[in-house]
Amino acid sequence: MRLIRLQNSQSGKAKYPSSRLREIRKLFGPEWLRGGIMCEYDIYRIMDLVESIGEDSVRDIFSDFSCEYRDGIKNDEIEIFLRKSAIEFSKRKMSITYLVTDKESRMVGYFTLTHKPITICDAALNSKANKKRMMRHATFDERLDAYSVSAFLIAQFSKNYSIPPDERISGSDLMDLTLSLIDDVQRQIGGGVVFLECENHPELLDFYSGMPHSFFRFGERFSEKDGVKYQQMMRFL
Repeated sequence: MRLIRLQNSQSGKAKYPSSRLREIRKLFGPEWLRGGIMCEYDIYRIMDLVESIGEDSVRDIFSDFSCEYRDGIKNDEIEIFLRKSAIEFSKRKMSITYLVTDKESRMVGYFTLTHKPITICDAALNSKANKKRMMRHATFDERLDAYSVSAFLIAQFSKNYSIPPDERISGSDLMDLTLSLIDDVQRQIGGGVVFLECENHPELLDFYSGMPHSFFRFGERFSEKDGVKYQQMMRFL
């Protein structure tokens, strides 16, 4: 999708023509979200924005983003990636970042997707049904007692906390948008597993493992660079 950026001479902030947003919505119809949810948001691939309005203007949009989810507490990694790496990674096709805007054309969140091979131990699939589903998408190594599968990775995922609390997108809606886009890609190229990594905080684990998204833990990874042990969680599409 492409987005035309206009400059509001009074506020100096980015504005987007509602007529263009309505045009984009017509391409998908009123209920393109999974589960028949009415779409109140639009998704824009950042390279489409770069081609349409220029890299500097896109970086201006990033400047309003904050992941300070509590007073004085924020996720620096998510902010740094957006401002320092998102465009470059997209140019190199290492990952693709998407911005989410609301009806007021505010950036309410973003997510980054890529594809990555992973290994999942048989013991992590705690039911026969999960093991059967995994066999549809993976190869099983008897020596390692593990599955090898190429999976979609939600590499970055955050809402914009600079927006007033009662006007923010919910985490559940942002995840619905993310999974809807992955579902669309899956129908075109195949695949059946999506995973993510998050810090070992109860509220994060509860959010990802709760309904309706139902990710479950399959491993952990220690990052020497960050000094953090990440929990690895997956779900089937």
